[in-house]
Amino acid sequence: MTRRLAEVAKKVGVSEATVSRVLNGKPGVSEATREAVLTALDVLGYERPSQLRGDRARLVGLVLPELQNPIFPAFAEVVGGALAQQGFTSLLCTRTVGGVTEAEYVDLLLQQQVSGVVFAGGLYAQADAAHGHYELLLERKLPTVLVNAAVGHLGFPQVSCDDTVAAEMALGHLRALGHERVGMVLGPADHVPSRRKLAAFLDGGGDPALVEQTMFSLEGGHAAAARLVGREVTGIVCASDLLALGAVRAARRAGRSVPEDVSVIGFDDSALMNCTDPPLTTVRQPIDAMGRAAVDLLVAQIGKAAVPADELLFEPELVVRASTARA
Repeated sequence: MTRRLAEVAKKVGVSEATVSRVLNGKPGVSEATREAVLTALDVLGYERPSQLRGDRARLVGLVLPELQNPIFPAFAEVVGGALAQQGFTSLLCTRTVGGVTEAEYVDLLLQQQVSGVVFAGGLYAQADAAHGHYELLLERKLPTVLVNAAVGHLGFPQVSCDDTVAAEMALGHLRALGHERVGMVLGPADHVPSRRKLAAFLDGGGDPALVEQTMFSLEGGHAAAARLVGREVTGIVCASDLLALGAVRAARRAGRSVPEDVSVIGFDDSALMNCTDPPLTTVRQPIDAMGRAAVDLLVAQIGKAAVPADELLFEPELVVRASTARA
């Protein structure tokens, strides 16, 4: 008990006596200090006293699929900063192959009495995935926000980049450069944002025979783009920057130059895409605006405001660099 008091007191910057007053429910402690002590208990992994377990911690779960794609650490930084400004602490939960699953993270976050959860790139975007843990959050009425397109029945507020506009921008850019044989590399077939991009590509006159779907990785992009290069495409639109970097590698392995023989466009404008060889033309997700909006929606729910389960669509931006050129 003494060790716990000392650790919590050090974490918060108050005396052990103050921590003791909070844990025993005694008066004479400000609400801000009380919340800070309870949050420190949660962060340090200590169980709250039984009389305090009904209070929500000022913790928010931030659940990401990975950290290898630079867009996710960048998003975590935006959301973490916006939460801190509102007096909340983010708990980063990252899925790993063979590690803790998204559903297990939800169980852990519920045990920690978090105030809410923000998901980015989660299983909600995969039509064929299990969604029982999202239904559990709905049952518990825990404030939750999803970032980017989800399957249709979940009923949470969403903050999304407009995939339709993104695909139209990329295809329009290549068409304006004179490219007629344009291929597209997308994520898995059940991935909702990829489905939206595909629909826009086909509506814009794209050839369905020049579409490849793969896992979101450099290697997946390489394999898919290699097949497209074999079909003599002169331009490739990719659903992520990592896929696009794989496409650049595939073109070069096939003896083609980028952009002289094959133009490549990514999606996200994640970190260092202006430092690649060649610097990558990409469609930028406005992650700053999206991250702040996600936090605002979450905090409004935590404050018991009525937040409709709508999808807020944010406009992307085409960033033209050196990986695209005239056909």
